[in-house]
Amino acid sequence: MNFRLLFQQVQQRTGPGFGAGPAGFARLMKRLGDPQTQYPAIHVAGTNGKGSVCYLCAAALQAAGRRTGLFVSPHVFSAQERIQLNGRPISQRAFARLCQTVLAAEKEPLNFFEIITAAALLYFAERKVDCAVLETGLGGRKDPTTLCRPVVTLITSVGLDHCALLGHSVGQIAREKAGIIKPGVPVFYPPLPLAAQAQIRRRAQAVQAPLHRVCAGQPFRLQKISWKHGRLLLQKGQQVWPLALLGEKQVQNACLVYQACRFLCVPEYALKQAFASVRVPCRFEICRRGRKTLIFDGAHNPQAIEGLMRFFRRSPWTKQAVLVCGFMQDKDYASMYKRLVPSFKRVYLTQPPGPRAARPEAVYEAVYKTAARCFLSGRAQGLSAVQKGNKVSLVSAPWRALDWAEQDAAAVLITGSFYLVGYLRARKGLTENSDCD
Repeated sequence: MNFRLLFQQVQQRTGPGFGAGPAGFARLMKRLGDPQTQYPAIHVAGTNGKGSVCYLCAAALQAAGRRTGLFVSPHVFSAQERIQLNGRPISQRAFARLCQTVLAAEKEPLNFFEIITAAALLYFAERKVDCAVLETGLGGRKDPTTLCRPVVTLITSVGLDHCALLGHSVGQIAREKAGIIKPGVPVFYPPLPLAAQAQIRRRAQAVQAPLHRVCAGQPFRLQKISWKHGRLLLQKGQQVWPLALLGEKQVQNACLVYQACRFLCVPEYALKQAFASVRVPCRFEICRRGRKTLIFDGAHNPQAIEGLMRFFRRSPWTKQAVLVCGFMQDKDYASMYKRLVPSFKRVYLTQPPGPRAARPEAVYEAVYKTAARCFLSGRAQGLSAVQKGNKVSLVSAPWRALDWAEQDAAAVLITGSFYLVGYLRARKGLTENSDCD
């Protein structure tokens, strides 16, 4: 079957009526020969930071000469990014073939993420990887990736997100994340809220899993932010390690990856090479178009937005940038919006692509508790501006929002949803091969 057609069909498998659940997914994998038992894994959970940590771990293993699989979500440009081998996305042909294999073994109605996860686990077995790096999709305890056989597990952060499914407190959400902890398998985690640490300790003690709390400075401290080159310079003793990622939590992520990979005997030269060369799209990614600077960041929950804004205020663009933002319906968009808007003189509130996107009018009305009054005039034709003189403009088409934002300022921050930033990055011709820092 054609890749695009197949992916469209698989993508529709969300909501009520779909999802085999942990027991049903385990039965599916058994019918497929339990491919996830054929290689070790690094299993990563967390509210934020999972993607960066997974990319760093995979890059380090690859630099050490190990055949490495990587499974992440969501994708930015193509669904193929979710399943990678040695840094290369799976081919469309292999993706379609494996999804069809999974569907042929289906007895209980699988959902989108279960199908993609099963395809990834099959692919890594087929390609005989030395290790796979697996990112949980949601929570951990009930996530399909939890069937893997990890050699280490990492929990990157715990915050309030997906509350309807995971719980409405940090402790409840941490309990779900801690579900990836396996008997005897070492757990690495950074400083976390006390309620989260208590849940992780409780689970680790129950299954006798060694705990490794990675604190600040173990072994990296931030020496300098190189805005021009889009990287952090980390201090390790007398050495300087370039890290080709920007963001408030990237030093913490680097410490976590370093400790976990050294535990697995990954040599330092491989880690240093991986840190300097890793590319993770849309994590405070700076793209330059002539004299314009576009900053893409997929922050999509209040905790991530807070970290983004603390880091952004340290940048050279903080006084000159305008904001383009849009959110998904199932997120706490009112809270995110409130954290973003005060830092900008001009805001373009738009709608990400996809059926789950929140309308800009709905976001505005939820925040200000008043109906958005619209008008059309001149250059703003097609633009729903809240009111004359107001710094917030509602724009239904995201590409138009970015066009107008570029006309208003030399720098633009685009955030609120991976679907939005990925769409606009591609729309501007800034694909994964573009010259972005």
